[in-house]
Amino acid sequence: MPRQPDHPDLEDIQLARLFSALGDPARLRIMAVLADRSEHQREDFTVEVAPSTLSHHMKILREAGLTRHRFEGTRCFVSLRTDTLERFSAVLNSTLELVAADEEEAAAPRPHHRPAQS
Repeated sequence: MPRQPDHPDLEDIQLARLFSALGDPARLRIMAVLADRSEHQREDFTVEVAPSTLSHHMKILREAGLTRHRFEGTRCFVSLRTDTLERFSAVLNSTLELVAADEEEAAAPRPHHRPAQS
């Protein structure tokens, strides 16, 4: 049987740890990808960090109880934990909405301003 990582029990998940896990821009981008509530392969994440750093961020999200990781052979599949989303729905849904809005704003073209001529 393939190895599966440890996930905290729902009753052990603490709000402070959730906020700590969400306190990094790279982890927020990971959460934005997962916001569609489907399962993603680890390779789907285009966070501009080294693979070892991505692994570290994934571990923090998993240990905080935000994500579930499942292995098939050498492939890792990641999804949001629906039980955590339900327990902390107001906080997490608001956070995911804000992250999505920030991502959209960052992707939107910005008007070019010329300096005023005298």
